[in-house]
Amino acid sequence: MRYTKLGQSDLFVSRVCLGCMGLGEAGNGQHSWTVDEAHSREIIKRALELGVNFFDTAIAYQSGTSERYLGRALRDFARREDVVVATKFLPRTEEELAAGVTGQRHIERMLNASLKNLGLDYVDLYIYHMWDYQTPLHDIMDGLDRMVRAGKVRYIGISNCFAWQLAKANALAEKEGFAKFVSVQGHYNLIFREEEREMAKLCAEDNIAMTPYSSLAGGRLSRRPGETSKRLEEDSYARLKYDATAEQDGEIIRRVMELADRRGVTMTEVSLAWLLAKVTAPVAGATRLHHIEGAVKAVDLELTAEELAWLEEPYVPHALVGVMAQNTASAAKQAHVWSTGNQKIN
Repeated sequence: MRYTKLGQSDLFVSRVCLGCMGLGEAGNGQHSWTVDEAHSREIIKRALELGVNFFDTAIAYQSGTSERYLGRALRDFARREDVVVATKFLPRTEEELAAGVTGQRHIERMLNASLKNLGLDYVDLYIYHMWDYQTPLHDIMDGLDRMVRAGKVRYIGISNCFAWQLAKANALAEKEGFAKFVSVQGHYNLIFREEEREMAKLCAEDNIAMTPYSSLAGGRLSRRPGETSKRLEEDSYARLKYDATAEQDGEIIRRVMELADRRGVTMTEVSLAWLLAKVTAPVAGATRLHHIEGAVKAVDLELTAEELAWLEEPYVPHALVGVMAQNTASAAKQAHVWSTGNQKIN
Protein backbone atom coordinates (compact mmCIF):
# COMPACT_ATOMS: atom_id res chain seq x y z
CA MET A 1 0.00 0.00 0.00
CA ARG A 2 1.05 3.59 -0.58
CA TYR A 3 -0.02 6.58 1.48
CA THR A 4 -0.48 10.27 0.82
CA LYS A 5 -1.49 13.44 2.59
CA LEU A 6 -5.17 14.34 2.39
CA GLY A 7 -5.11 17.82 0.90
CA GLN A 8 -3.98 20.46 3.39
CA SER A 9 -4.73 18.28 6.41
CA ASP A 10 -2.19 16.33 8.43
CA LEU A 11 -4.02 13.07 7.72
CA PHE A 12 -2.02 10.43 5.84
CA VAL A 13 -4.37 8.09 4.03
CA SER A 14 -4.03 4.95 1.96
CA ARG A 15 -4.31 5.55 -1.78
CA VAL A 16 -7.47 3.43 -1.70
CA CYS A 17 -10.37 4.22 0.63
CA LEU A 18 -12.77 1.42 1.53
CA GLY A 19 -16.28 2.67 0.79
CA CYS A 20 -18.80 1.19 3.20
CA MET A 21 -22.05 1.91 1.37
CA GLY A 22 -22.35 -1.81 0.60
CA LEU A 23 -21.90 -2.79 4.23
CA GLY A 24 -25.08 -2.73 6.30
CA GLU A 25 -28.36 -4.48 6.97
CA ALA A 26 -29.92 -5.36 3.61
CA GLY A 27 -33.33 -3.79 3.07
CA ASN A 28 -32.99 -1.50 6.09
CA GLY A 29 -32.45 1.61 4.02
CA GLN A 30 -31.91 2.46 0.37
CA HIS A 31 -30.40 -0.85 -0.82
CA SER A 32 -31.36 -4.52 -0.90
CA TRP A 33 -27.94 -5.84 -1.93
CA THR A 34 -25.75 -4.86 1.04
CA VAL A 35 -23.89 -7.45 3.12
CA ASP A 36 -24.45 -8.52 6.71
CA GLU A 37 -22.17 -7.81 9.65
CA ALA A 38 -20.22 -11.05 9.50
CA HIS A 39 -19.24 -10.48 5.88
CA SER A 40 -18.65 -6.77 6.52
CA ARG A 41 -16.17 -7.63 9.27
CA GLU A 42 -14.28 -9.99 6.95
CA ILE A 43 -13.96 -7.25 4.32
CA ILE A 44 -12.86 -4.59 6.83
CA LYS A 45 -10.33 -6.94 8.40
CA ARG A 46 -8.91 -7.85 5.00
CA ALA A 47 -8.67 -4.19 4.04
CA LEU A 48 -6.67 -3.49 7.19
CA GLU A 49 -4.37 -6.45 6.48
CA LEU A 50 -3.71 -5.01 3.02
CA GLY A 51 -2.75 -1.62 4.46
CA VAL A 52 -5.98 0.28 3.95
CA ASN A 53 -6.36 2.85 6.73
CA PHE A 54 -9.06 5.08 5.17
CA PHE A 55 -12.73 4.16 5.64
CA ASP A 56 -15.75 6.06 4.35
CA THR A 57 -19.34 5.66 5.52
CA ALA A 58 -22.42 7.84 6.13
CA ILE A 59 -25.29 8.18 8.56
CA ALA A 60 -27.59 7.58 5.57
CA TYR A 61 -26.19 4.15 4.71
CA GLN A 62 -28.70 1.48 5.65
CA SER A 63 -30.23 3.40 8.58
CA GLY A 64 -26.90 3.74 10.36
CA THR A 65 -26.04 0.04 10.27
CA SER A 66 -23.05 0.70 8.00
CA GLU A 67 -21.59 3.02 10.64
CA ARG A 68 -22.28 0.47 13.37
CA TYR A 69 -20.68 -2.42 11.48
CA LEU A 70 -17.62 -0.31 10.68
CA GLY A 71 -17.21 0.99 14.21
CA ARG A 72 -17.42 -2.42 15.83
CA ALA A 73 -14.98 -3.96 13.35
CA LEU A 74 -12.42 -1.19 13.76
CA ARG A 75 -12.57 -1.47 17.54
CA ASP A 76 -11.83 -5.19 17.25
CA PHE A 77 -9.21 -5.14 14.49
CA ALA A 78 -7.37 -1.80 14.64
CA ARG A 79 -6.03 0.90 16.93
CA ARG A 80 -8.04 4.11 16.70
CA GLU A 81 -4.98 6.24 15.98
CA ASP A 82 -4.05 4.04 13.00
CA VAL A 83 -7.23 4.59 10.99
CA VAL A 84 -8.89 7.54 9.27
CA VAL A 85 -12.67 7.41 9.58
CA ALA A 86 -14.94 9.55 7.42
CA THR A 87 -18.70 9.84 7.66
CA LYS A 88 -21.32 12.19 6.23
CA PHE A 89 -24.38 14.20 7.27
CA LEU A 90 -27.53 15.14 5.37
CA PRO A 91 -29.38 18.46 4.94
CA ARG A 92 -32.03 19.56 7.42
CA THR A 93 -35.34 17.74 7.06
CA GLU A 94 -38.68 19.44 6.50
CA GLU A 95 -39.59 18.50 10.09
CA GLU A 96 -36.48 20.24 11.43
CA LEU A 97 -37.19 23.30 9.32
CA ALA A 98 -40.73 23.46 10.68
CA ALA A 99 -39.46 23.05 14.25
CA GLY A 100 -36.88 25.81 13.85
CA VAL A 101 -33.86 23.55 14.32
CA THR A 102 -30.85 25.64 13.27
CA GLY A 103 -28.18 24.46 10.88
CA GLN A 104 -25.68 24.45 13.73
CA ARG A 105 -27.90 22.34 15.96
CA HIS A 106 -28.74 20.00 13.07
CA ILE A 107 -25.06 19.28 12.44
CA GLU A 108 -24.42 18.63 16.12
CA ARG A 109 -27.37 16.22 16.31
CA MET A 110 -26.29 14.39 13.14
CA LEU A 111 -22.70 14.10 14.33
CA ASN A 112 -23.67 12.87 17.79
CA ALA A 113 -25.81 10.15 16.19
CA SER A 114 -22.94 9.10 13.92
CA LEU A 115 -20.46 9.02 16.80
CA LYS A 116 -22.87 6.84 18.76
CA ASN A 117 -23.28 4.50 15.79
CA LEU A 118 -19.53 4.30 15.27
CA GLY A 119 -18.72 4.06 18.97
CA LEU A 120 -16.12 6.81 18.57
CA ASP A 121 -15.31 10.05 20.35
CA TYR A 122 -14.41 11.81 17.09
CA VAL A 123 -14.26 11.33 13.33
CA ASP A 124 -11.24 12.28 11.26
CA LEU A 125 -13.23 13.64 8.33
CA TYR A 126 -16.84 14.88 8.50
CA ILE A 127 -18.43 15.28 5.09
CA TYR A 128 -21.30 17.53 3.97
CA HIS A 129 -23.17 14.88 1.92
CA MET A 130 -25.12 17.20 -0.39
CA TRP A 131 -25.76 20.92 -0.71
CA ASP A 132 -28.52 22.25 1.55
CA TYR A 133 -30.29 25.09 -0.24
CA GLN A 134 -32.67 25.63 2.69
CA THR A 135 -29.95 26.35 5.28
CA PRO A 136 -27.70 29.43 5.16
CA LEU A 137 -24.14 28.54 4.20
CA HIS A 138 -22.85 30.54 7.16
CA ASP A 139 -24.81 28.26 9.50
CA ILE A 140 -23.34 25.15 7.87
CA MET A 141 -19.76 26.39 8.07
CA ASP A 142 -20.24 27.72 11.59
CA GLY A 143 -21.80 24.45 12.71
CA LEU A 144 -18.96 22.41 11.27
CA ASP A 145 -16.36 24.72 12.78
CA ARG A 146 -17.97 24.34 16.21
CA MET A 147 -17.63 20.56 15.95
CA VAL A 148 -13.95 20.90 15.00
CA ARG A 149 -13.34 23.22 17.95
CA ALA A 150 -15.19 20.78 20.23
CA GLY A 151 -12.76 18.03 19.24
CA LYS A 152 -15.44 15.84 17.69
CA VAL A 153 -14.14 16.35 14.13
CA ARG A 154 -10.57 16.71 12.92
CA TYR A 155 -11.24 17.94 9.37
CA ILE A 156 -14.21 18.60 7.13
CA GLY A 157 -14.99 17.55 3.59
CA ILE A 158 -17.80 17.99 1.09
CA SER A 159 -19.57 15.74 -1.41
CA ASN A 160 -21.90 16.23 -4.39
CA CYS A 161 -21.23 19.90 -5.04
CA PHE A 162 -20.28 22.20 -7.88
CA ALA A 163 -16.86 23.83 -7.97
CA TRP A 164 -18.44 27.25 -7.37
CA GLN A 165 -20.11 25.94 -4.21
CA LEU A 166 -16.87 24.57 -2.81
CA ALA A 167 -15.03 27.78 -3.68
CA LYS A 168 -17.76 29.91 -2.09
CA ALA A 169 -17.81 27.80 1.09
CA ASN A 170 -14.05 27.93 1.57
CA ALA A 171 -13.95 31.65 0.84
CA LEU A 172 -16.56 32.20 3.56
CA ALA A 173 -14.61 29.97 5.94
CA GLU A 174 -11.44 31.93 5.31
CA LYS A 175 -13.25 35.24 5.88
CA GLU A 176 -14.84 34.07 9.16
CA GLY A 177 -11.93 32.01 10.47
CA PHE A 178 -13.87 28.75 10.17
CA ALA A 179 -12.45 25.34 9.27
CA LYS A 180 -12.18 24.89 5.50
CA PHE A 181 -13.06 21.87 3.39
CA VAL A 182 -9.92 19.80 2.76
CA SER A 183 -11.49 17.20 0.45
CA VAL A 184 -14.30 16.67 -2.04
CA GLN A 185 -16.06 13.39 -2.77
CA GLY A 186 -17.64 13.65 -6.19
CA HIS A 187 -18.91 11.31 -8.89
CA TYR A 188 -15.86 10.54 -11.05
CA ASN A 189 -14.67 7.52 -13.03
CA LEU A 190 -13.59 6.55 -16.55
CA ILE A 191 -17.14 6.70 -17.92
CA PHE A 192 -18.22 9.79 -15.99
CA ARG A 193 -15.62 12.53 -16.16
CA GLU A 194 -17.61 15.73 -15.69
CA GLU A 195 -15.56 16.58 -12.59
CA GLU A 196 -12.69 17.42 -14.94
CA ARG A 197 -14.48 20.53 -16.25
CA GLU A 198 -13.98 22.71 -13.17
CA MET A 199 -13.76 20.71 -9.94
CA ALA A 200 -10.44 19.00 -10.71
CA LYS A 201 -8.89 22.34 -11.65
CA LEU A 202 -10.07 24.02 -8.45
CA CYS A 203 -8.74 21.14 -6.36
CA ALA A 204 -5.35 21.28 -8.05
CA GLU A 205 -5.17 25.04 -7.54
CA ASP A 206 -6.16 24.97 -3.85
CA ASN A 207 -4.68 21.58 -2.85
CA ILE A 208 -8.06 20.04 -2.05
CA ALA A 209 -8.04 16.24 -2.06
CA MET A 210 -10.31 14.43 -4.50
CA THR A 211 -11.73 11.17 -3.09
CA PRO A 212 -14.32 10.20 -5.73
CA TYR A 213 -17.17 7.77 -5.23
CA SER A 214 -18.56 5.34 -7.83
CA SER A 215 -14.96 4.76 -8.88
CA LEU A 216 -15.93 1.58 -10.75
CA ALA A 217 -19.35 2.84 -11.91
CA GLY A 218 -21.26 0.34 -9.81
CA GLY A 219 -19.12 -2.50 -11.17
CA ARG A 220 -19.47 -1.59 -14.85
CA LEU A 221 -15.76 -0.85 -15.11
CA SER A 222 -14.76 -4.13 -13.48
CA ARG A 223 -16.95 -6.79 -15.12
CA ARG A 224 -16.68 -8.56 -18.45
CA PRO A 225 -19.73 -9.17 -20.68
CA GLY A 226 -22.03 -11.73 -19.12
CA GLU A 227 -20.66 -11.34 -15.60
CA THR A 228 -23.22 -10.21 -13.05
CA SER A 229 -23.74 -9.66 -9.33
CA LYS A 230 -26.52 -9.14 -6.83
CA ARG A 231 -25.83 -5.40 -6.91
CA LEU A 232 -25.88 -5.20 -10.69
CA GLU A 233 -29.23 -6.97 -10.71
CA GLU A 234 -30.83 -5.04 -7.84
CA ASP A 235 -29.23 -1.57 -7.77
CA SER A 236 -31.89 0.46 -9.56
CA TYR A 237 -30.22 3.75 -8.59
CA ALA A 238 -26.99 2.78 -10.37
CA ARG A 239 -29.01 1.78 -13.41
CA LEU A 240 -30.62 5.23 -13.33
CA LYS A 241 -27.13 6.76 -13.41
CA TYR A 242 -25.55 4.58 -16.09
CA ASP A 243 -28.07 2.76 -18.31
CA ALA A 244 -28.92 5.80 -20.44
CA THR A 245 -25.30 6.08 -21.63
CA ALA A 246 -24.47 2.37 -21.76
CA GLU A 247 -23.92 2.35 -25.53
CA GLN A 248 -21.51 5.27 -25.61
CA ASP A 249 -19.72 4.02 -22.48
CA GLY A 250 -19.35 0.54 -23.95
CA GLU A 251 -16.30 1.43 -26.06
CA ILE A 252 -14.41 2.66 -22.99
CA ILE A 253 -15.31 -0.49 -21.06
CA ARG A 254 -14.12 -2.61 -24.00
CA ARG A 255 -10.80 -0.74 -23.96
CA VAL A 256 -10.45 -1.38 -20.21
CA MET A 257 -10.96 -5.09 -20.86
CA GLU A 258 -8.46 -5.11 -23.75
CA LEU A 259 -5.80 -3.27 -21.74
CA ALA A 260 -6.34 -5.58 -18.77
CA ASP A 261 -5.72 -8.56 -21.04
CA ARG A 262 -2.58 -6.95 -22.49
CA ARG A 263 -1.16 -6.15 -19.05
CA GLY A 264 -2.26 -9.42 -17.44
CA VAL A 265 -4.31 -7.69 -14.75
CA THR A 266 -7.99 -7.25 -13.90
CA MET A 267 -10.36 -4.62 -15.23
CA THR A 268 -10.62 -3.31 -11.67
CA GLU A 269 -6.88 -2.68 -11.59
CA VAL A 270 -6.91 -0.82 -14.91
CA SER A 271 -9.94 1.32 -14.06
CA LEU A 272 -8.62 2.31 -10.65
CA ALA A 273 -5.06 2.80 -11.90
CA TRP A 274 -6.45 5.38 -14.35
CA LEU A 275 -8.27 7.13 -11.50
CA LEU A 276 -5.26 6.95 -9.19
CA ALA A 277 -3.34 8.96 -11.77
CA LYS A 278 -5.88 11.77 -11.28
CA VAL A 279 -6.96 11.84 -7.62
CA THR A 280 -5.80 11.43 -4.02
CA ALA A 281 -7.74 8.29 -3.08
CA PRO A 282 -10.74 6.77 -4.86
CA VAL A 283 -13.50 5.37 -2.67
CA ALA A 284 -13.79 1.71 -3.66
CA GLY A 285 -16.78 -0.24 -2.42
CA ALA A 286 -16.57 -3.93 -1.61
CA THR A 287 -19.13 -6.62 -0.89
CA ARG A 288 -16.68 -9.51 -1.39
CA LEU A 289 -13.09 -10.03 -0.35
CA HIS A 290 -11.78 -10.05 -3.93
CA HIS A 291 -13.26 -6.56 -4.46
CA ILE A 292 -10.96 -4.93 -1.92
CA GLU A 293 -8.04 -7.17 -2.92
CA GLY A 294 -8.38 -6.05 -6.55
CA ALA A 295 -8.68 -2.41 -5.57
CA VAL A 296 -5.48 -2.55 -3.52
CA LYS A 297 -3.56 -4.18 -6.39
CA ALA A 298 -4.38 -1.14 -8.55
CA VAL A 299 -2.08 1.01 -6.41
CA ASP A 300 0.96 -0.77 -7.87
CA LEU A 301 -0.20 -0.58 -11.51
CA GLU A 302 1.19 2.42 -13.36
CA LEU A 303 -0.30 3.13 -16.77
CA THR A 304 1.72 4.91 -19.43
CA ALA A 305 0.69 8.30 -20.77
CA GLU A 306 -0.28 6.57 -24.02
CA GLU A 307 -2.46 4.04 -22.19
CA LEU A 308 -4.17 6.77 -20.19
CA ALA A 309 -4.92 8.76 -23.34
CA TRP A 310 -6.18 5.66 -25.17
CA LEU A 311 -8.64 4.88 -22.37
CA GLU A 312 -9.88 8.48 -22.34
CA GLU A 313 -10.18 9.02 -26.10
CA PRO A 314 -13.76 7.71 -26.68
CA TYR A 315 -15.33 9.80 -23.88
CA VAL A 316 -18.19 12.14 -24.76
CA PRO A 317 -19.91 14.64 -22.42
CA HIS A 318 -22.52 13.27 -20.03
CA ALA A 319 -25.53 14.88 -18.39
CA LEU A 320 -25.42 15.12 -14.61
CA VAL A 321 -27.05 12.17 -12.87
CA GLY A 322 -27.87 11.02 -9.36
CA VAL A 323 -27.54 13.48 -6.49
CA MET A 324 -25.87 16.09 -8.69
CA ALA A 325 -28.85 16.13 -11.05
CA GLN A 326 -30.84 17.42 -8.07
CA ASN A 327 -28.27 20.02 -7.00
CA THR A 328 -30.58 22.97 -7.67
CA ALA A 329 -32.58 25.26 -5.42
CA SER A 330 -35.80 24.22 -7.17
CA ALA A 331 -35.16 20.55 -6.28
CA ALA A 332 -34.42 21.24 -2.60
CA LYS A 333 -37.77 19.95 -1.39
CA GLN A 334 -37.91 16.93 -3.69
CA ALA A 335 -37.32 13.43 -2.37
CA HIS A 336 -33.65 12.43 -2.54
CA VAL A 337 -32.11 8.98 -2.50
CA TRP A 338 -30.58 9.39 0.97
CA SER A 339 -32.28 9.60 4.35
CA THR A 340 -31.52 8.58 7.91
CA GLY A 341 -34.09 5.77 7.64
CA ASN A 342 -35.50 4.52 10.92
CA GLN A 343 -32.88 6.18 13.14
CA LYS A 344 -33.95 8.60 15.84
CA ILE A 345 -31.84 11.74 15.69
CA ASN A 346 -32.04 13.57 19.03
